Amino acid sequence: MTASVLLTVRTPRGKASPRGGLASVPPLDLVCSLLHALVARGLDPAAVDQVILGCASQTGEQGANLARTAVLAADWPVSVAGMTVNRFCSSGLDAVALGAALIRAGEAEVVVAGGVESVSRVPMFTDGGPLWTEERFGAGNMGVAADLVAADEGFTRAELDAYGLRTQQLAAAAWKDGRYDASLVPVAGLTHDEHVRPSTSAEALAELPSSFGGLHTRGTSPSLADGAGLVLLASPAAASRLGLAARARVLGSVTAGSDPIRMLLSGQSAVARVLERFSLRPSDVDVVEFAEAFAALCLKIRRDLGFGDDVFNVNGGTIAMGHAFGATGAILLAGCVDELTRRGGRYGVTAVSGAAGSGTAVLVERAA
Repeated sequence: MTASVLLTVRTPRGKASPRGGLASVPPLDLVCSLLHALVARGLDPAAVDQVILGCASQTGEQGANLARTAVLAADWPVSVAGMTVNRFCSSGLDAVALGAALIRAGEAEVVVAGGVESVSRVPMFTDGGPLWTEERFGAGNMGVAADLVAADEGFTRAELDAYGLRTQQLAAAAWKDGRYDASLVPVAGLTHDEHVRPSTSAEALAELPSSFGGLHTRGTSPSLADGAGLVLLASPAAASRLGLAARARVLGSVTAGSDPIRMLLSGQSAVARVLERFSLRPSDVDVVEFAEAFAALCLKIRRDLGFGDDVFNVNGGTIAMGHAFGATGAILLAGCVDELTRRGGRYGVTAVSGAAGSGTAVLVERAA
């Protein structure tokens, strides 16, 4: 049984700062705003089997199974189950992959999946888990890991800066062109991704100091953000009952592991493996949404798999628009489906690398 994407909704990404546009909004409220938006777009919540949320820091305001809490807070039927999952930065994408797998297995018919993260309100490492506190796990600073990859691959500072400029320019152009409007749900008066800097120049990027002792700077690293994203998944029969058209089909997903020191290589491995599983070549893919976990990782996957400017992060990425950890995967998948729809492409892949050497890729096919 195929899992279809029927609706995608996401908040803007606010700066992860006390002055950020979403800093005053609790993560529970971010999710509820999107649950309400799905209802406004035609979803009958009584038809939903499960809500699955990804979240990387599940403590405090993001603790106690935020998915089930959001179902109750949004006044959805108590019959709708809720589950929160954590695979660090890929959590939101893993939630979508899990929801699609449940539908393919016949264990569910309608699933709302995605993620949320308020880095302003629940800062990184707040959960204090052993991965962060015990040296034996070797999970160091992600920026240092990215610098190691840059050194291993022989990338120059100029190449990294050029990528940082590209993503800012593409993000600014995409917002001006309204390419994010289809899935966007304004929250607290914020109507756009707050990190985008249209005035970024090559000269300004070249002047930035190193952030981690190597080649990456603030301009070639993902900006921390607050936000949420949700994807409505359903079986063909359930979609028909809901009266909602399929926008894309989730063909499958792969999660890969890698060296926890150079921890950010696993998203690329997951992309290569999911394409291989479905006998596709990189040239068959029309849209790639790859979380910009530092510029070096983007340069490496483009070089190794041959993704061109015409398919790879064509509307900018997380360096320009922000990384809201658990929400990022769902936000990127929404962008992938929206872009496939816009250009009439067939295949799209979304991938995220995360801490401790894990990464996930999801392959979708636009519905005819």
